[in-house]
Amino acid sequence: MRILFLTHSFNSLAQRLYIELARRGHEVSIEFDINDAVTAQAVELYHPDLIVAPFLKRAIPEAVWRNHVCFVVHPGIVGDRGPSALDWAIMRDCAEWGVTVLQASGEMDAGDIWAAEAFPMRLAKKSSLYRNEVVEAAVRAVLVALERFQSGNFKPMSLDYSRHDVLGRLHAPIKQADRAIDWSRDDTRTVLRKIHAADGFPGVLDALCGEIYYLFDACADGTLRGSQPGEIIAQRNGAICRATLDGAVWIGHLKRKSESEPALKLPATLALQEHLADVPETQLDPFSASTGETHRDIWFEQKNNVGYLHFAFYNGAMSSAQCERLRVAYLAATQRNVRVIVLMGGADFWSNGIHLNCIEAAASPADESWRNINTMNDLTRAIATTGSQLTIAALQGNAGAGGVFLSLAADHVYAREGVVFNPHYKGMGNLYGSEYWTYLLPRRVGEDKAVTLTQNRLPVGAAEAHEMGLIDGYFGTDRKDFLAKIAQIAEGLAASPDYPVLLHEKGARRERDEQEKPLDAYRAEELQHMKLNFYGFDPSYHVARYNFVYKIPHAWAPLYLARHRGITS
Repeated sequence: MRILFLTHSFNSLAQRLYIELARRGHEVSIEFDINDAVTAQAVELYHPDLIVAPFLKRAIPEAVWRNHVCFVVHPGIVGDRGPSALDWAIMRDCAEWGVTVLQASGEMDAGDIWAAEAFPMRLAKKSSLYRNEVVEAAVRAVLVALERFQSGNFKPMSLDYSRHDVLGRLHAPIKQADRAIDWSRDDTRTVLRKIHAADGFPGVLDALCGEIYYLFDACADGTLRGSQPGEIIAQRNGAICRATLDGAVWIGHLKRKSESEPALKLPATLALQEHLADVPETQLDPFSASTGETHRDIWFEQKNNVGYLHFAFYNGAMSSAQCERLRVAYLAATQRNVRVIVLMGGADFWSNGIHLNCIEAAASPADESWRNINTMNDLTRAIATTGSQLTIAALQGNAGAGGVFLSLAADHVYAREGVVFNPHYKGMGNLYGSEYWTYLLPRRVGEDKAVTLTQNRLPVGAAEAHEMGLIDGYFGTDRKDFLAKIAQIAEGLAASPDYPVLLHEKGARRERDEQEKPLDAYRAEELQHMKLNFYGFDPSYHVARYNFVYKIPHAWAPLYLARHRGITS
């Protein structure tokens, strides 16, 4: 079928659905929902058999939904209506939630129901729930709805609140007043729910150090306590810890509220740096035993002859400081008594490369860009040149740009089934990229495929990544299954009688590659391009980065997505 995606942006759900539908042979074109005229023009140009709206912030024009079947993917249970669906589910501590595929009509979220899928809730950030449970449920529901649509004989269910199984209701848009934290009354779980329900967007407004900020990225602390609820009692690796009535919460990111100038989300200590001189730093050794709940972005676990190095960075972005800390931790891991090191990334992202927000906030974004890409390169090289262990990259979550190529520095790369790869930089103002990708990518997929991947700017699913040789395997319908299989593979490799031979072959292969062309040469060539991106006359990278970090809406859908506009490359 010819399917038109109408979406506010090409977000994680839209990308995953694009992959799933293209995999099944559907022809998919994407239009950003900018205004009614653009939407109507896209429909006229493409003549779609079906319109799918994975992520909208406004109603589909009547002229479109009256003449075309439009599937709206709503992140709520059957009967749930209105914006902030997932926000309210978290705020109300719902045990179960879901996704509904309904047909657009004259009332928002009130159209006939084509499919619905449910999932158990967990105490987690909205962004994490969305990228995991919501995306998986949405894929299942959309595939069921498509099958029913293609059958030609399915009659969708009208919304009937008199049915006992219709549990959702119309709700009002959530406001900052609903999210507001009362530090003198709210316990730790309540504070977490409020910040979790606003994570990603819009954050929770709160006063800090005499100014107003949006709070993001919260987790509990199991041991720290303060005398005054709301006070900042500690800092660690970019995060601040605030006392609650019954404990404490870490807040990783802040965005200053400003009416006069744009603001961007930053690590909390960077946003508050001039106010934290008297706040103690409570460092935590990545190799120390787990001490319960706390803020920990890098940690190491060992089981038998396998070491697992976790690096859970917010949104997968890796600043210069984070890259350097991770490199130091990795090198320390190579000195442990392990045969295999598994690079775990985080539960939501493996890595998305350099930290564009920190770069934007720097006194010289060009200099910080240069510093950041070099620390990424140092980390990548440390992994690629490891001779004492075999390494595995275990991608629990999505990877993009330099994060994809960082994973290729490992000897083996495995991904969870639902992981999405974006192995390109071009969309960020024609950024060339580094992380030794000109060495790491062609040796896996070949020169021709490497060019295609880096130029076409389209997402790649785990199955497609495996088929082209980008990764060695994919498995696990959920994170638990994936981690169990990774442990099995890693321990099998560590216990293999062929381990000494495999380690020797790895070293010999690296030596042959180095003689053919040194890693220094790849790096120098890549950085020559990057220097032009950062310091040259073309400001495209700096403009694209600014638009990205300040969430400037797209003026049009990129032509490589909007195939109906006549350009497919």
